[in-house]
Amino acid sequence: MASDRTADGSSGPATDEEGRAAARRRDLAVKAAVAQGLVGAAETAEPLVCLLDTAGIRASAKALTSAFASALAPGTPVLHAFAVKAAPLVPVLRLLADEGIGCEVASPGELALARAAGVAPEATVLDSPAKTVAELREALDLGIAVNVDSRQELERLDALVSAAPPRSPVGVRVNPQTGAGTIDALSTATATSKFGVPLRDPGARAWLVEACLARPWLTRLHAHSGSQGVPLPLIAQGVRELHALAEEINAAAGRRQVDTLDIGGGLPVNFASDATAPTYAQYVEALREAVPALFDGGYGLVTEFGRSLLAKHGLIVARVEYTKATGGRRIAVTHAGVQLATRTVYAPASWPLRILPYDAKGSPLTGPPLAQDVAGPACFAGDLLATARELPELSPGDLIGVPDTGAYFFTAHYGYNSLPRPAIHGFALTAPDEVHFTLARPAQPLTSIVEESGAAQRDALL
Repeated sequence: MASDRTADGSSGPATDEEGRAAARRRDLAVKAAVAQGLVGAAETAEPLVCLLDTAGIRASAKALTSAFASALAPGTPVLHAFAVKAAPLVPVLRLLADEGIGCEVASPGELALARAAGVAPEATVLDSPAKTVAELREALDLGIAVNVDSRQELERLDALVSAAPPRSPVGVRVNPQTGAGTIDALSTATATSKFGVPLRDPGARAWLVEACLARPWLTRLHAHSGSQGVPLPLIAQGVRELHALAEEINAAAGRRQVDTLDIGGGLPVNFASDATAPTYAQYVEALREAVPALFDGGYGLVTEFGRSLLAKHGLIVARVEYTKATGGRRIAVTHAGVQLATRTVYAPASWPLRILPYDAKGSPLTGPPLAQDVAGPACFAGDLLATARELPELSPGDLIGVPDTGAYFFTAHYGYNSLPRPAIHGFALTAPDEVHFTLARPAQPLTSIVEESGAAQRDALL
C-alpha cells in the first residue's frame, strides 16, 4: 500500500466533503489528545488511546435513516437495529438510540448491554445460531423480536409458545445460498453457511413454507447476505430471494402472514481512504433495482448494520516506543497491535489498515517516504499492523493513527499477553478548532486483569 497521507501531510485521499471534514476533525483530535495528556511521549501520558468521532457516528445514523425514509412508501414500519457485536459499548448504543437506532443482539451479554443503554424491547432483535432455552424465554418474556435459526430451534420454540401465541415478533432466518464474497470467513450466504435454513437444499424450501403455514405466529423472515467483501449486487440478490419467499408463503396462506422482512446488514466499508463507499443511498438504490416491490409498503423492514455505522469514526492513537533496523528492514515498535486489530494481524490481506503518522506534538508528520514495518507490542513475530509501508521516518515519541477502527477493532479487545484494554474517548468539536473529549470506557487497570485471571482462586489447584 502506498503512503497513507498526501504530499502536503494532510489526511489521505478523501473524495467527498464529509470525508474531508472527518479527516480534519481527526487531526484536530490527535493534536488535542496530546495537548490534554490523553496520549503522548510524556511520562505521565498514556502510550495508547482510542477515539470515537461522535459527529461522524451521528452523520452515519442520519444517512442510514434518511436513505430508507426517502425510498419507502409513506407509513412503512422500519426498524434500524445496530449490530451490537460491531461496537459493544453502552455509550455507543445510547448515542445510536438517540438517533433512533435500535439493537441487534446475538448473545446474553449483548442483550444486557442493549438494556443497560435503555434500548426498548420493541427496538431489539435477537439473532444467534445457538440460543438456549433461557435466552429464548427471556426474549419472549420481554417482547423482543426473535429470528429462529434452525429446524431444531423452531421445535424448541414450539414448546415455549404452546400455551399461547408469543407477544414477541418471531421470524425464521433463511440462507439464500447466493454465494460468497472475497472474505470466506465472513460470507454468510454460501452453500454451507452455518446460519439459517438453506433455501436451495433439497426439500428445505417446501419444509419452510409448510412450517410457516402451521405456525400463524411466524410473521417474519430474515436473511443476512451482506458483509465485508460482498458486492452490492450479491447482497441485493439475497434480499430478492427473501422477498420472493415471503410472497410464496403469503400466497400459500391466502393472507399476509409474513408482514416484516429483516434484510440484515453487512454494507462493506472502504478502508483505503476517508471516502464513504458504498453509501447507504447506493445500497438502497441497488435494492430498488433488484427488488422494487420491497419499497411499496407491503412489508415492514428491519436492518442490522454494524460496521458501516461505526468503522469510519474510530481511531487508534499509539506511541512509537522504539525504532530499529534488522535485515535491512526499518521497524517501528508501537503500542497498537493484535490486541486492537486482531483481524488485520491474522489476515492482513483481507483487513489492510491505513497508518497515519504524527509527530510527538500530534501534528501530521511529513518527510520523504521510507518503507517501514509498523509493529505492535505483542510477543510474537506476526504482530504487525503494516509491512514495508511507505511513511515518513518514524522515531521514538512519534505517534501513529490507525483510522477506520471504530467497529470490530478496538471495541473487541483480544487479551493476548494480558495487554489491558485502552481507554476509549468520544470527541466532538466545541468550536472550529477546539476538541472536547468524553470518556466512553476507562482504561482497564492491571488489578482487573489479575482478578479476571482467577486471583481469588489462587490456591485452588494445589
